[in-house]
Amino acid sequence: KSPSANNIQRPKLVVGIVVDQMRWDYLYLFYDLYKTNGGFKRLMGEGFTCDNTFVPYLPTVTGCGHASVYTGSVPAINGITGNNWWDSNLKKGMYCVQDDSVKTVGSATDQGKMSPKNLLTTTLTDELRLASNFQSKVVGLSIKDRGAILPAGHSANAAYWYDALTGNFITSNYYMNELPNWMQDFNARKLVDSFYTQNWNLLDTTSVYEKYCDVDKNLYEAKPFGVASLGFPYNLQQFKGVDYSKISVTPFGNDLLIEAAKKIIENENLGKQEATDFLAVSFSSPDYIGHAFGPNSWEMLDNYLRLDNTIKNLLDYLDQTIGKDQYTIFLTADHAGANIPEFLQKNKIPAGRWEDTQIKNELNSIFEKEFSIGDLISSVNDYNVSINHDEIEYIKKVAGQTINLDEEKVKKMLFQYLLKKDMVLQVVDFKNLNSAALPLKIREMLNNGYNPVRSGDFQIIMKSGVIDGSKTGMTHGAWYNYDSHIPLLFYGWGIKHGSLNRETYMTDISATVAALLHIQMPSGCVGKVITEVMK
Repeated sequence: KSPSANNIQRPKLVVGIVVDQMRWDYLYLFYDLYKTNGGFKRLMGEGFTCDNTFVPYLPTVTGCGHASVYTGSVPAINGITGNNWWDSNLKKGMYCVQDDSVKTVGSATDQGKMSPKNLLTTTLTDELRLASNFQSKVVGLSIKDRGAILPAGHSANAAYWYDALTGNFITSNYYMNELPNWMQDFNARKLVDSFYTQNWNLLDTTSVYEKYCDVDKNLYEAKPFGVASLGFPYNLQQFKGVDYSKISVTPFGNDLLIEAAKKIIENENLGKQEATDFLAVSFSSPDYIGHAFGPNSWEMLDNYLRLDNTIKNLLDYLDQTIGKDQYTIFLTADHAGANIPEFLQKNKIPAGRWEDTQIKNELNSIFEKEFSIGDLISSVNDYNVSINHDEIEYIKKVAGQTINLDEEKVKKMLFQYLLKKDMVLQVVDFKNLNSAALPLKIREMLNNGYNPVRSGDFQIIMKSGVIDGSKTGMTHGAWYNYDSHIPLLFYGWGIKHGSLNRETYMTDISATVAALLHIQMPSGCVGKVITEVMK
């Protein structure tokens, strides 16, 4: 494909796929179960696999991951320091795509008051728009708002996400004032209800799940479909027309997304014009399933066997509509995921649970006893602790010498308390980060994740296997390989067949695709081109 002016070859369409919470090892753990002509084996068998790709910052969570894949940058530069953070200038908690100045388009709920406003740099998709003088079309799509908005960038034609209160795909007036007629028609079909009618049964035989997974019914798994729903099969028909949120915790959330993606490609005529178009798709359901059931569950295995079919469905559709070898795909993850601690403990592997909110309350209780002030900790989020500096200054002014309140004393007490916790490995003061006795890799990840306005004062480094969360399920966010080692596959136009074992990073994706397209890399990109993947 060649713009007439300079005859530079480019694909008709780029499809960026982020699988929310995909561990790298799922490619190989389940390899023998993926279909020969399925999605994963086609991407691996005909495309290029980077087997040692890592997230290079902390915390390893969804907002940061999507921002970093598409900016080629890190939270310290792109500003997305978490799904949520404490903003020390605004003196309040912020959600990564929160924008109170915009309105929902497509439903009467508040689920659309979102935009890319908090993202501080350009994205790969912004640069494609700039390079084509805004002739290239860019659309983001996900169940999660942040999974659609951050990849699509500032200048996108559209971003659509799922409103679990209505069962519709929605957007905000940042992008448009009304949903296109075709999206309204798509929503009116209420595909969610037809997926619910299928229920969730096992795709393969019981013996396969017994061989590859933990037992089906566990007390340490969450019960998203009700306390009586202990394992397969799951009755989803009960939610038809009643609860549109449950689809997210099933593999049908991925299928719903692909049906919407097809409609976008068809109605926006993606890949049909002279300039290269871009569709950014993020599969959120693996994350919801992972949080509830964990990596070793029947549910997670069934999800990936079905996702294999879903990706095949997308590839077949692209072959038919865009043309084989006319499009380029990359597939990666925003983060990986930890094992459920009780599963590890059952198998004699160290693990544990920790709760941010409980730690915040305990710290404030200690300070209240010492200083008669109960809210010296503003926030504990993603193992990141924010001190209420304003409160300290105010009390010092008002109380003078009557209270011996000193910030260094507060820090010392905080350190002493946290380091006595059995699950804590290390506590790091960001002010002294570069002199802290830490392995270089962890120090670099902390530096890459630190923004002075949107990060706290301290980072707690937990011991391996320790997660933040309630009594069931699992989460992610740590530096350990189980959270930071992600898949990276390239496929299609301009891509060689092969594999690579040298270390690569999430931030290299945008640099590589920008090089493939002969466009400027994003403004804050710190990644390097993975030259091996290109023909």
